[in-house]
Amino acid sequence: MSAKLLEGKVLADTIKEALRREVGSLEHRPRLVAVQIGENAASSVYCKSQKKAAEYVGIEYEIRTIPHTATQRQCEEVIRGLNSEAAVTGIILQLPVPQGIDHRALLNQVDPMKDAEAMHPKNLGQIVLGEWKMAPCTAHACMTLIESTGIPLRGKEAVIVGHSEIVGKPLALMLVSKFATITVCHIATGERGLVPDHVKRAEILVVAVGKAGIVKGSWVREGAVVIDVGINKVNDTIVGDVEFTEASQRASYITPVPGGVGPLTVTMLMKNTVEAFKLQRSFSKVGI
Repeated sequence: MSAKLLEGKVLADTIKEALRREVGSLEHRPRLVAVQIGENAASSVYCKSQKKAAEYVGIEYEIRTIPHTATQRQCEEVIRGLNSEAAVTGIILQLPVPQGIDHRALLNQVDPMKDAEAMHPKNLGQIVLGEWKMAPCTAHACMTLIESTGIPLRGKEAVIVGHSEIVGKPLALMLVSKFATITVCHIATGERGLVPDHVKRAEILVVAVGKAGIVKGSWVREGAVVIDVGINKVNDTIVGDVEFTEASQRASYITPVPGGVGPLTVTMLMKNTVEAFKLQRSFSKVGI
C-alpha cells in the first residue's frame, strides 16, 4: 500500500477562496489584531503568514507590539483595550510570551467572541458540548484534514500522541463528538513504554509531540490515516514526528511535512476570525 498525501495547501486554497467570497459579501470587513509581546523570530514568521492570508481573504490585519519589559498587568490592559475597540473583531495572542508573563491569564482576558484562536475557556467549553463554531487552529486543521478523507469516524479507533492544549486535548473532544473511540498518549504513556501498542491499534493517528521520528513507521497500522503535526529540523531538513517513508507504505492517507497541517493552520485562524465577526454581528442585532 502507498498512502495518498493529504496536502494542506490544497484544502487551504479552497477554504480561503470561500472565505474571500464570504468576506466580500459582509457589510464590514473583519479586523484581526495579533498581540506580540517582545520579539521572537518564529512568532514574526507566523505573523507574516497571517498577514498574507488575511490580505487575500479580505480581513484587515494589524500587529500590536508590546515591549518585552511590560508587566502582566500592562499586557492585560492592552487585551482589555482591544476588547473594547468596536473595530477590532478578532484577537490572537502570539506565543511564546516572555518569561514571567502568564499566557493563560492573558488568554482568559480575551473577549470570547473576539477569540480568533478559540483558546478562551468558554470556547473550549463549546467543544466539550459539541457546539463549537471556532476551535484551536491546529486542532481544527487536523480535524479538517481527517474529514477530507471522507472516512466515517463513528466507532473508529483514534489515537493522539501528545496532549497539548492547542492540539491533543481539543482534537480529542472534536473526535469524540464524531463518536470515534479516543486514546490520548502523553509522557506517562511513554514512561510505561506503551506508545507503540496504542499506535498499532490506531485507524486514525495524530502525532503532535515535536520530536523527530518519535513514532516509528513500523508501528503504523495498515490502512491508517496519519496526521503528522510535528515540524523538526534535522541536518537542514524539515521532518515530522512520524518516520514518513515506512509509514507512507502502510497508511492509506498521510500528511507530508512540510506541506500538511501547517498551511491549513493559518487558514483556520482566518475561518475563526470570520466566525467571530458573524457571532458579534448576530448578538448585536438581537441587542445582546
